[in-house]
Amino acid sequence: MSRLSSAVPAEQYLADSQVLFYLNDAVTQLLDHKEEYTQFGLVRYFAEYFSSVKNSNHVLFREFNYITATQHNRASFIRVFWRCFRQIGKSGDLLSVWEYRSLLQLLCPDFPLEVVRSAARIVLMDDTADCLMSFSDFIYAFQLQFYYQEFLESVQVIYQDLLAGKSPNTVIVPTSSSVEQLISVATEENDREEQDGVDSSTLAECVDAFCDRFKHSYPSRTCMREALEQTDKVSYFSFLMGLAKHESINQTIGVLPSKEELLIDPELDQELDKLIAQISVSPSSNSSSSAVGGLKEVQRRASPRRNIHHRRKIEVESDGSTEETDSSEN
Repeated sequence: MSRLSSAVPAEQYLADSQVLFYLNDAVTQLLDHKEEYTQFGLVRYFAEYFSSVKNSNHVLFREFNYITATQHNRASFIRVFWRCFRQIGKSGDLLSVWEYRSLLQLLCPDFPLEVVRSAARIVLMDDTADCLMSFSDFIYAFQLQFYYQEFLESVQVIYQDLLAGKSPNTVIVPTSSSVEQLISVATEENDREEQDGVDSSTLAECVDAFCDRFKHSYPSRTCMREALEQTDKVSYFSFLMGLAKHESINQTIGVLPSKEELLIDPELDQELDKLIAQISVSPSSNSSSSAVGGLKEVQRRASPRRNIHHRRKIEVESDGSTEETDSSEN
């Protein structure tokens, strides 16, 4: 509520809320598809666009650059991924990196493999694409990697400097070029050096100092300190695993429930039970289209752009369906 106070300058509010980013995107979509949108009225179009942003449905089927453009977009995408595919966790299926990427690409067609591999390595402690992971293990690691990606890449640069024996006083603030160089060499070095790790207190000191200069979102310093205090020496991915499991991190992002409640969604389960009952009572009806139509109303309204241009949304909105899992397992 403090952001709505008169004490907050208008420019600061616009910057913090990123309203201008969404307004620019709304206008861009309108101009690209004005013949289809203007027939519904401009007021209705903008109302539906910003309603979808508020309800976190605006990221469906958008490009990767868009879903990572703001922290709200990232949190929204995590939520959509959980709601669409939590049934995989309920069924107990274990999936590989490639299969999780396939699921993510149903929601974001150009979702990169590297982000999925980084999340998987937090779980597996190894860069093995064929190893299988449970949905609950993967989604919390994915949440951490996806939401704090830039910060984690910078921390990995710091970690590699310490691993190479540099003094904490000579560890520099990572740049985009240093991050790119790290990615190219990290795989070769990690396999033989990651096992030893670095001194936890030294890493904590360097990370804390880096937070003072970092301009983007990063995990709570208290959470990071607690994760590093568990052992005297820590590897990069074991540090990330500690963060992924930390409930305070999950609460800060605010889109996933606790692990105990991850697979529970009473409202959606109730609607699914109703649809299944209807299908069993009326076997002659067009059960496929009726079930999908019902789930479409239960889950969410997508952004105006995607309501018109992406009818394939119907395929992923059935939260109780296992069609995606079946296709990825084949």
